[in-house]
Amino acid sequence: MLLVASPALVDPNFYRAVVLLLDYNADGAVGVVLDRPLDLDVDEHLPAWRDYLAPPHRVFEGGPVQPETAIGVAHRPTVEASETWHPVLGGVGLIDVTREPADIGEIQEARIFAGYSGWGAGQLEMELAVGSWFPVDGAADDAFDPVPTTLWDRVLRRQHPNIARYADYPTDLRSN
Repeated sequence: MLLVASPALVDPNFYRAVVLLLDYNADGAVGVVLDRPLDLDVDEHLPAWRDYLAPPHRVFEGGPVQPETAIGVAHRPTVEASETWHPVLGGVGLIDVTREPADIGEIQEARIFAGYSGWGAGQLEMELAVGSWFPVDGAADDAFDPVPTTLWDRVLRRQHPNIARYADYPTDLRSN
């Protein structure tokens, strides 16, 4: 599942963000922001992963929580869980970036995120209730989109017309 920020969500950490939900349970939720590439090359911190990264070959801002922590997401042709890969959305899952890529198994492409987005128990439900997020079905390709800075618009446009119309919402209402 994806969480797409509604135009009403003005928190700079999530303004027009698309979040891949990685885990959701009674204790809360965890995800990574898919559309925020950083000006940070993976070679500086995790050089073994360079050849596996989907374009753009950058580290992404996963969210405001623990930005010093690396979270890896990879696309694999098989969806069976292992000790180094946990499926999240079809063939997309969490990987252990402390291991060598060869230890993970066949990887089609990967993304590395600095930090993550987190919600405590009941927090995400409250944000959904007030309209901060549109929960939508995700596609495996969303996690590795080659033009992530326009992902928000494109994910909204493929939704039901009641949600798709928000893709045209102006960034500044004064210019409408």
